[in-house]
Amino acid sequence: MPELPEVEAARRAIEEHCVGKKIKRSVVADDAKVIEGVPPSDFEASLLGKTILAAHRKGKNMWLQLDSPPFPSFQFGMAGAIYIKGVAVTKYKRSAVKDTDKWPSKYSKIFIELDDGLELSFTDKRRFAKVRLLKDPATVPPISELGPDALLEPMTIDEFINSLSNRKTSIKALLLDQSYISGIGNWIADEVLYQARIHPQQIAATLSKESCNTLHKCIKEVIECAVELDADCGRFPLEWLFHFRWWKKPGNVNGKKIEFINAGGRTTGYVPEVQKLSEKQAAKALGKPRKQPTSQRIKHNDNEDDDDDNDFDADDDTDDVDQQGKKTSDNGKLNKRSSGRGRGNRPLAKRKSNESDHDTDDNENDRYEEKMTWKSSKKNPNKVEKMAKQKVETSQKGQQSKKRAK
Repeated sequence: MPELPEVEAARRAIEEHCVGKKIKRSVVADDAKVIEGVPPSDFEASLLGKTILAAHRKGKNMWLQLDSPPFPSFQFGMAGAIYIKGVAVTKYKRSAVKDTDKWPSKYSKIFIELDDGLELSFTDKRRFAKVRLLKDPATVPPISELGPDALLEPMTIDEFINSLSNRKTSIKALLLDQSYISGIGNWIADEVLYQARIHPQQIAATLSKESCNTLHKCIKEVIECAVELDADCGRFPLEWLFHFRWWKKPGNVNGKKIEFINAGGRTTGYVPEVQKLSEKQAAKALGKPRKQPTSQRIKHNDNEDDDDDNDFDADDDTDDVDQQGKKTSDNGKLNKRSSGRGRGNRPLAKRKSNESDHDTDDNENDRYEEKMTWKSSKKNPNKVEKMAKQKVETSQKGQQSKKRAK
């Protein structure tokens, strides 16, 4: 997260509410990890007085076209998000910014005020995003290195089948390769492979023509549906794997058991009962020596640091990172570390998050609910499926109530 639908929702929100308006003021965070290659003061000066003409997207990257270059571009990474004050833009829990937070958020990397008073902000709590100032974003990396956009430039079925015919890698790894198709991340890859009934580790070149046709159709349908729903996951179809894949714990989807493996270097949810390796590949796998542990991560070509249950948490439960990249405690004060003397001052080791990759905010109620779900699932895996469906139904009812109120 975020993947193509989430970034497209942000692009559409800017297109609808910000195009044609002049930038009156901007504040750029002093965070060189996110703001790449340009001092904050120079970045701010380059935006001041410019008019936003358009918002563009390719894959999981977005950029604003102003009335003169350079243009700001956004690679959303793991938790990048666009917020517009007073406007509902699709949220996902990893963005970690809530309606009750102060405005702009302490995680804001770029804040912009327009000439009509409208305000927008690009936030990133985890600091895996990249914000650049470029003369022509589409002609330079990373955007110039991307493959065809999964929504805007879909391959024809013949092109798709031909592209798979000589690929000796697993189909999951190939879908995550942004130079092959741009915009597909971990959750979309898992979803389309589940719906197409294809095992994530199946070698791409060994897929039958029928499987290729089905996968091509599922990629189109899943992405178009998610985009049409403004990436509001609470409105995604109830039968989607999406609603059940995040916990990495025993559960069912449509009455069938979900399991988790490493495929393409990523934690992968799949349903063994319907997603089976071909007999030939399964037989080969049985004869192979045991592979190295999944802790030795496989490098893949997905340029974004999107969701993965195996990833270390980029932030601690008590320490956040503010606009300047300094660690702060929950009350916003700087978290002072001593100079390193003594046994108690060793560098903190990275630790694996106990939360799912879809629910990584600091809400204790969410943690308690997940803990209780885990305990219940050990006794009754079907209960997990039921609870997930109830949560989605509640969200959909809430959306309908809001529409009626309007």
